[in-house]
Amino acid sequence: MSPHRNVIIIGSGPAGLTAALYAARANLKPLLIEGLEAGGQLMLTTMVENFPGFREGIMGPDLMADMRAQAERFGTEIIQGNVAKADLSRRPFKLEVSDKVMFTETLIIATGASARLLGLPSERTLLGHGVSTCATCDGFFFRGKPIAVVGGGDSALEEATFLTKFASKVTVIHRRDTLRASKIMQDKAFENDKIDFAWNCEIEDILDVSKGVVTGVRVRDVVSGDRTDLPVDGVFIAIGHTPNTGLFAGQLEMDRNGYIVTGKGTATSVPGVFACGDVQDHVYRQAITAAGTGCMAAIDAERWLDHVPMDVAEKTTTT
Repeated sequence: MSPHRNVIIIGSGPAGLTAALYAARANLKPLLIEGLEAGGQLMLTTMVENFPGFREGIMGPDLMADMRAQAERFGTEIIQGNVAKADLSRRPFKLEVSDKVMFTETLIIATGASARLLGLPSERTLLGHGVSTCATCDGFFFRGKPIAVVGGGDSALEEATFLTKFASKVTVIHRRDTLRASKIMQDKAFENDKIDFAWNCEIEDILDVSKGVVTGVRVRDVVSGDRTDLPVDGVFIAIGHTPNTGLFAGQLEMDRNGYIVTGKGTATSVPGVFACGDVQDHVYRQAITAAGTGCMAAIDAERWLDHVPMDVAEKTTTT
């Protein structure tokens, strides 16, 4: 494996694999570092029905396996492992992966964002079986059913309002007696007859792991200590996302929430470094939009390389 590349891609979700596909077809011979948890958030999803081209839907892990195989077919080299350190202070950029040191002329960051969870064992077990972190992805599956949304910010109320298009009833569970959401979002939720609120409550458990599907939630009133079982068929966790950008802290411009700021196209504040997918998108967070920005990042990297005066093949890399 060559230690010096034209393009290295970090991340193996829809954004990273699409970037790899386009970079490979441009004959850039990309290397993709997929991480120890390959495939991104779609590996935790069951049926995906909103990705174009699959009219009957496709299982999340199957979609990622097909995307991976397609990228490899055109020459993408894929390795497992996490990047321990990245030096973006000069080109070629230096990456440390396990016991290897790699250099690259361009870097595409597709490390995604992780949904914040409650930390309950039942939550992780039932993820994709009634527990979701994406209303626009999974709301359709709960047509005519009662569901719960956890959170009190704009994201929670936006998800709750969207879910009323499908659910028979939406209960917003919030640990306080006031919401953090903007007034306009609060007014919209309060005026919606399908939305109820469980104030001063937190979820202690999600039922029923033994059945393999969500049948309800056990909530505790944080003021009185009383416990109640609320029958629901789905639980949507909407307490925020954390972008996986710690590796680049202090090296790339980020917004106040840690998302990488991209200017024209997918370019970051460091020339030759590009970002795509949820690591720079806190608005849409869809597989299809991530794939779209992955395509953009590969094209941006290719065009940027066209203006690099020194050919990678002619360079000698030194540590």
